[in-house]
Amino acid sequence: MCKTLQGYSQAKKIIQEFKPDIVIGMGGYICGAVISSAHKLKIPTMLHESNAFPGKAVKVLAKQTNTILVSFQEAVGRIKKANNIVYTGTPVKIKKKEYGINERNQIIKEMGLKEIKPIILVSGGSQGAQKINESIIEIIQKKRNKNYQIVWATGPKQYDEVKGKLENCNISINQIEGVKIHPYIYKMEEFMNVADVIIGRSGAMTITEISNLAKPSILIPLPNVSHNHQFYNAKVLESRGAAKIILNDELTGEKLNHTIEEIILDPKQMKQMGEKAFEIATKNVEDKIYEEIKKLV
Repeated sequence: MCKTLQGYSQAKKIIQEFKPDIVIGMGGYICGAVISSAHKLKIPTMLHESNAFPGKAVKVLAKQTNTILVSFQEAVGRIKKANNIVYTGTPVKIKKKEYGINERNQIIKEMGLKEIKPIILVSGGSQGAQKINESIIEIIQKKRNKNYQIVWATGPKQYDEVKGKLENCNISINQIEGVKIHPYIYKMEEFMNVADVIIGRSGAMTITEISNLAKPSILIPLPNVSHNHQFYNAKVLESRGAAKIILNDELTGEKLNHTIEEIILDPKQMKQMGEKAFEIATKNVEDKIYEEIKKLV
């Protein structure tokens, strides 16, 4: 409590010295002291909520904030007593790119894969996801990926562990047919654009990127997070037929493989899932946010 009160005092002092025209918070508890202090000093305030299920900080600060920007329409009804809520989406770096056939094939070649089979991109985020990694190891061990190729980011901290588990099964991490494994993928925009299906967690940024790229996806929400918000993010895509959800506790290599094949062996469904995902994408996000800032300044 003492540190919290001290935070309010420090935030107020910084704001008075800096004299901002507007104070913008991106959610999270750290916004509490800053937004409240700005409100008391009669400085315009704005919050951006990136998740479909708003966090506690946004709900508590709703009355004190001039405008709340949301990434998903589903969040609007979950924020009570807000002065003004505007659906803008979330700005992300990764954008949809229309590659020519030769350029696409060159990227696939650089990935170490072939253009003859669907490509499944697997990533549990920058740090990796152990449960997802375990399920992919199982798929590789049992050679279930006969109908598709895998490009997989294990996460830097888990790469050696994955390598060791594969070696225990006499599998060399660099010599698996149709599988390329990386600690981290630096060309993520290129890889996501050429992938046919994306597998990963369901943070707000990931959901936004997937919808922008018009990709079908298999989402495994991270459990034990505030308000189970990753599940609600995943439901944004799943409820529209754009994604399939597998709960973390229910994830196995067998189930994941079955879900992958359910998508890729039905090209019509795979195409429709991508189209449904793209329907959710918000266009001109940066411009919309800028316009709302101008209204307050």
